Amino acid sequence: MNDVPSTSSSTGRGTGTGGAMVPGSPVTPPRLRSPLARAVVPVVGGIAVIALIFLATWGVAAYTSRGGADSTARLAPTTFEMGSVDARARSVADDGPILFPDLNMNAGTRTLVVDHEGDDPGSGWRVYWAYPADRDPTCVVDQVRHTSTFTDCEGRTLDVTELTAPADVHPVVTNNRTLSIDLRDAVSAAGATGETGDTQG
Repeated sequence: MNDVPSTSSSTGRGTGTGGAMVPGSPVTPPRLRSPLARAVVPVVGGIAVIALIFLATWGVAAYTSRGGADSTARLAPTTFEMGSVDARARSVADDGPILFPDLNMNAGTRTLVVDHEGDDPGSGWRVYWAYPADRDPTCVVDQVRHTSTFTDCEGRTLDVTELTAPADVHPVVTNNRTLSIDLRDAVSAAGATGETGDTQG
């Protein structure tokens, strides 16, 4: 009976039939011998990674711009958290209605006016846009400091109740403790009509 020749290499590392490395045996990774290769390969790898990031970013932007995603809901807020009703009610009582400028509604940038009436912080909240009810949004109003009085673009003096009350923005009190502003209807309306307005008050 003939002896079977050994397949072990001279280095002492075991290989299987045909020279395949036995699973579990250490494998030495190939080394870049050329100085040019050692310099070029990392650069090429970095360029490839940057290209992949660019392509991914471009793909997301293209998908959104073509209506593949609800861009209105992504870019504009749907709720605006205001915190404690007690703290906000005290602020209105001391300094007048609270103004939140530069609120992005996707139909233009608007200033929201939040007012409170009555002695119960859990109720009596009202919201307005910062322009008169009998004028368009270009007639921006300025608040008289520490009051509920405003001056419009024509120099008229207005009470907060004479400002524009939006039908699609609602104050929400949760558990009689926290106040938020629900902007979902306003955002949905802007997305449905595709409005793109100029800066508004």
